[in-house]
Amino acid sequence: MELAKVTTSGQITIPIQIRRKLGIKEGDKVMFLDEGGKVVLLNSSQIALEKLQSVMAEEAEKAGIGNEKDVVDLCKNVRSELYNKRYARNG
Repeated sequence: MELAKVTTSGQITIPIQIRRKLGIKEGDKVMFLDEGGKVVLLNSSQIALEKLQSVMAEEAEKAGIGNEKDVVDLCKNVRSELYNKRYARNG
């Protein structure tokens, strides 16, 4: 259990052990989530990253990307298409 004192302006200092556990660094934003009588402190950057990873995983699945080789192959194909469009010769 960690304790923090509330200042007159409503500010608290998050104990170092909690900051480390949540990966909170200077400048990060935190989220307070009310879960039925308990308030949970979350690292909002971490939540956003997890959401992005989830969305990207869904998009990768739709595109048929299942592993790193698929990503490399896709990058090669896109680069090849871009090169051909840029340097294609007429005639």
